[in-house]
Amino acid sequence: MSALSEGWNSQIRVVKALMVRELTTRFGRENIGFLWMMAEPMLFAVLVGVMWTYLKGPEENGIGMIAFVASGYVPLTFLRSSFTRSTSIFVANGSLLYHRQVKVTDFVLVRVLIEFVGATMAWVFISLALGILGYIPVPAYPGMMVAGWLLYGLVVLSVCMVIAPLSVMSEVVEKIMPVSVYIAIPISGTFTMASWAPPSVRDYLLMSPMVNTMEMIRYGLFGDYVEPYYNVWNPILVSIVFLMIGLVLCRRMRRDLVVE
Repeated sequence: MSALSEGWNSQIRVVKALMVRELTTRFGRENIGFLWMMAEPMLFAVLVGVMWTYLKGPEENGIGMIAFVASGYVPLTFLRSSFTRSTSIFVANGSLLYHRQVKVTDFVLVRVLIEFVGATMAWVFISLALGILGYIPVPAYPGMMVAGWLLYGLVVLSVCMVIAPLSVMSEVVEKIMPVSVYIAIPISGTFTMASWAPPSVRDYLLMSPMVNTMEMIRYGLFGDYVEPYYNVWNPILVSIVFLMIGLVLCRRMRRDLVVE
């Protein structure tokens, strides 16, 4: 039991050290530093929300436009950044594998965790600022909203576990990833809800784990103003499958990876 506890504490120290290294490398020590990871999704969400309000009006199906867009765009920026930054992650950090305590999966976990924390901070700040102005409501069911957000993060992490080793095995993955993210927007639940779609289309949308988690997030935020459709087991089972595939691919890739 003590060996397990020691190993767990060692792993936590490794993750913390990699996070500090990643933040320093990406943002430096000047200006606002690591706060940029919060500023980017926040700015995108607010600007897109204002633009949609101007083009479509202040409400969409009885829901405030800015609140609806912000609740979808913050997760989208988290997904996009995590996917794109997971490509070639092992090549960029391969020299750290000389340390026995560092595992290839640590790199993916750290990248996704940083993006997750940044997106969470962005949403909290947006909610406080726009909530005071009356544009974003107080969450009707905070527990549901948090559960949906955590499951969303789990799905993103599991997919990144597959993307990262595949990008090393084939350069094509790195090239097509930015385009693939935008193609996936219609099945991400970012700018629509399942209740707004025809029943025949809804069944296909709910096959996406992102749609299920976005339904949970928005139900937690807007409460009975929306009609949610979700299956909590969908993102859980999909994440487990992707994590298993990703771990197998990471193990295979590690054997072939040349550490310089």
